[in-house]
Amino acid sequence: MSESMFMAAALNPPKSPFKINLTPALPPPPTSSALTFKPNNNFPTLSAAAQPQQQEHAALLDTLLNSTRKNQVLQSIRTTSPFNCLSETNLHHTVPALTSKTRGKVRDIYDSGEYLVLVTTDRQSAFDRVLASIPFKGQVLNQTSLWWFERTQHITANAVVSTPDPNVTIAKKCSVFPVEFVARGFVTGSTDTSLWTVYNKGIRNYCGNALPDGLVKNQKLAENILTPTTKAADHDVPVTPDEVLLLVLSSASIFSIQLKLQ
Repeated sequence: MSESMFMAAALNPPKSPFKINLTPALPPPPTSSALTFKPNNNFPTLSAAAQPQQQEHAALLDTLLNSTRKNQVLQSIRTTSPFNCLSETNLHHTVPALTSKTRGKVRDIYDSGEYLVLVTTDRQSAFDRVLASIPFKGQVLNQTSLWWFERTQHITANAVVSTPDPNVTIAKKCSVFPVEFVARGFVTGSTDTSLWTVYNKGIRNYCGNALPDGLVKNQKLAENILTPTTKAADHDVPVTPDEVLLLVLSSASIFSIQLKLQ
């Protein structure tokens, strides 16, 4: 099947709830519980013999150390890193159904009309910058998100429609509330919006949270606080709960928000 035909099929997925199995298949436990590490140029030989009551733990350790899957992953890392990272995609040039591309710091987002195609790349972002590309990072991030979406869909509906590739999620278009919440339990951090940065500048009311004098870096707060931010062009902007109402709700007289973190 050509790439265009594959993506066309992927853009018209079935409407049934998605299901993804992220549980790896482990090989059967070994028959011997003796552990032996063969020497190489740098390390001496180490060995350990398990006592009867430790056989179960030894078998698990043998599995982790000697599994075929571990060797496959290590070999893949050796042969692909760092030259085969998914750093950039341009599906809109080859798939007619994709009409536009939006490039985020990590994800490439394509518009297909009814759906969005989100490609999670291997780009590593920190401090509002793309620092590098890391093999398999996009796949891990995308599948971690899917793990949580699947386990919370009984609480609230989500936008996921299908996952035709480990790096790709096809999602329904949604109206986005441009607000992000960070739960904070310590006076720490180094970014512009971190609690220690703003506190060290003398700010004592942050995102609607009153902070006492005398706190020191990395100190645990008496109780956790919730700090909302909204997106600017290239960074996050702290906002108060009252400003959240103005950003998110069409009429504050009809709706109300109570922010409480146990």
